[in-house]
Amino acid sequence: MRIGIIGLGRMGGNIAVRLTRHGHDVVVHDRTASVTDAIVQRAEGGRATGVDSVEALVKGLEGDTHRVVWVMLPAGKITEACVQQLGTLLGKGDVIIDGGNSYYKDDVRRAEELSAKGISYVDVGTSGGVWGLERGYCMMYGGPKEAADYIDPILAALAPGKGDVPVTPNRDAPGLDPRAEQGYLHCGPSGSGHFVKMIHNGIEYGMMQAFAEGFDIMKSKNSPVLAEGDRFDLNMADIAEVWRRGSVVSSWLLDLTAEALAKSGELSEFSGEVADSGEGRWTIEAAIEEDVPAPVMTAALFTRFRSRSGNNFAEKILSAQRFGFGGHVEPK
Repeated sequence: MRIGIIGLGRMGGNIAVRLTRHGHDVVVHDRTASVTDAIVQRAEGGRATGVDSVEALVKGLEGDTHRVVWVMLPAGKITEACVQQLGTLLGKGDVIIDGGNSYYKDDVRRAEELSAKGISYVDVGTSGGVWGLERGYCMMYGGPKEAADYIDPILAALAPGKGDVPVTPNRDAPGLDPRAEQGYLHCGPSGSGHFVKMIHNGIEYGMMQAFAEGFDIMKSKNSPVLAEGDRFDLNMADIAEVWRRGSVVSSWLLDLTAEALAKSGELSEFSGEVADSGEGRWTIEAAIEEDVPAPVMTAALFTRFRSRSGNNFAEKILSAQRFGFGGHVEPK
């Protein structure tokens, strides 16, 4: 299958390369020509064609039964402009995929606008960060069933597959989607994929914050504000490592924390100033709209705000985790 990909950053570029490794052809474009050239060089078996414009990318898909374009750009104005441009270049039966972190209400609006032209819009919440090239990407997507079924070979190639994850009992029950076990799931109509990914990221905020606070409490157990007999000089790197081995809290986030602490116990390379990319805010907005209490995720988001006006070891843990899974570099 052939697909166009616009935006070849940390995730977009690796998505293109992974698809070529699974036998798909890609037409790729990035606003920086050298980035496009690098992806063409990394692609498997000459399966990538680089182009210098969105118009050239669409032209490069001519002859396909349904032209498919994957947009992998930052949420907001740049994605909006790209989708609107594609809406003037594509036609009936074609498919636009937004694989970034767009606000789900924007997806609903775009899908309605594009549907009037016969263009299908599929929103794909994509998790996997810089590790997705080798591990695969967990994907939650929304859109018309016909379009979702058509792009299934693309999603199946990007997904991690069952791997060595233990099988969940009763997964063969009626009504359960077997694709979920492969690491990708059609969640419902347009907007639902990014909505589920939005909540995923809100949960991620809470999990990261819990680790950050726990390690901060342990590190501060040697604080001079405590009586000398109450102090422990604990080794954070060793504790992170032992928790990885059979602990209830073992997880990929803990793996990344252990890796960062083993490299630098004080995490001095991180400022502790922690960014938020929007999904956490949108999660809290959704909770307010639905009258659903979400104290953990709300507090985690507000802690990131506070980190930008003075921070501590907990925020450095958060920065280390964000760098580990997504390559995010925050100011020092």
